[in-house]
Amino acid sequence: MTKKSDHNQDLPKHFVVTDVLDLHGFFPEQVSEVVQEFIRNALELKLYHVQIIHGKGKSKMKYLVRKELGNHPNVVAFGDAPPELGGWGRTIIELSPDSQP
Repeated sequence: MTKKSDHNQDLPKHFVVTDVLDLHGFFPEQVSEVVQEFIRNALELKLYHVQIIHGKGKSKMKYLVRKELGNHPNVVAFGDAPPELGGWGRTIIELSPDSQP
């Protein structure tokens, strides 16, 4: 059995931050920390329109991503990507340019 803390040890030490976060390969237990860090870095880089790829699957990852986004003070809006960008397997996010990370 894997403990929750074991998953955090699997996180890379450094991330290259772009406007897209791909959660393939992450565990559901890591979603909160990874999404929070992604948003913090995006705001520092003044990236106000970002995307998270969570996959279509059974939508547990999508549920967890949207739960984080709904509770984050810097998130203005979010929704499914257009079909040509992945549709319901990707979430498009608008961040507030006036907020501090």
